[in-house]
Amino acid sequence: QVQLVESGGGLVQAGGSLRLSCAASGRTDSNYAMGWFRQAPGKEREFAAAISWSGRSQYYADSVKGRFTISRDNAKNTVYLQMNSLKPEDTAVYYCAARYGTAGNFDRYEFWGQGTQVTVSA
Repeated sequence: QVQLVESGGGLVQAGGSLRLSCAASGRTDSNYAMGWFRQAPGKEREFAAAISWSGRSQYYADSVKGRFTISRDNAKNTVYLQMNSLKPEDTAVYYCAARYGTAGNFDRYEFWGQGTQVTVSA
């Protein structure tokens, strides 16, 4: 089992930046992929970004590509999501997720954090 705790959400104006962090604990001795998902009000949760254990493979939703960057520090068991050029439509609860295995199976993430709110004002 992996436990995840997100931080770094908040309120920002359109065009601004935020950096989310997610700290993992528990069974972190095995290779695990990590990802960020988000859920806007009245919408289903959607994939945003994911990264492999090594960090060499990264995946992005088209809606965030070129604006968001996912990275990880395995020494700290932490994954980051740098969000630049934020838009009001990025407003959502952002969830950190993890799975043992490949990062690209977006519907197979099994461990989830509680989420952190990101609000982008126009």
